[in-house]
Amino acid sequence: MTGRVQGKVALVTGGAGGLGRAVVTQLHAEGASVVIGDIQDGPGAAFAAELGERAAYVHHDVGDEASWKAALQAVQARFGQLDILVNNAAILQHGDVETATLAQFRRIMQINADSVFIGCQQAIGAMKERGGSIVNVASVSSWLPVDGYAAYSASKAAVGSLTRSAAFHCRKKGWPIRVNSVHPDAIWTPMMQSTLPAGVPASMVMWDAKANPKGRAYLPEDIARVIVFLASDDSKVISGAEVRADNAILGMGL
Repeated sequence: MTGRVQGKVALVTGGAGGLGRAVVTQLHAEGASVVIGDIQDGPGAAFAAELGERAAYVHHDVGDEASWKAALQAVQARFGQLDILVNNAAILQHGDVETATLAQFRRIMQINADSVFIGCQQAIGAMKERGGSIVNVASVSSWLPVDGYAAYSASKAAVGSLTRSAAFHCRKKGWPIRVNSVHPDAIWTPMMQSTLPAGVPASMVMWDAKANPKGRAYLPEDIARVIVFLASDDSKVISGAEVRADNAILGMGL
């Protein structure tokens, strides 16, 4: 590792497992102090203990504004600053535009989109003086209709639009804060695996440059590298970007 975020402090939502865990691992390895936000208290606290002094866990319900304020206070109390926010937490539930209930739609929007609005708002307030980087995890479904997941697709489209708005706002105000979104295709996490029919082997869906170049599932570590790049000063001229991490899936007309 090269220490690309050496000395910086990051908050990663949904950081106890899946993509969030991979992001926390790589940020920590690159020199950052990391606060793991999640509602999985046992795994989250154990992960922080495993990483050591430059890591902490905070119980964080991203759909609740008061929980956001408490999480930011915990970051400040432990490390004294916030330089990076990764809005990663999300839920996925099946339901097309006919079968999804309004309650289901609202819950998905609350966790996947409302949380990004609150997170950006809170982080911008904390970063105005020092500057910082906000990375919002969206999805290729922001543009590509995913059969049976209407609310999820809508929530991730909202994340992309909000990212552009927040980035423009920070530039207009003259604040040194960058805001970008990452739009991956499928990631090999428990959330994605739950959508597969029983018995489907990983080899059928995993992307591999040689064995399966048309595969659509990527390792969490692969997407985490993109997120760490956007969090670091290596991407200092990039803001308001919607970075596709999908191996040109849109060009396949699916």
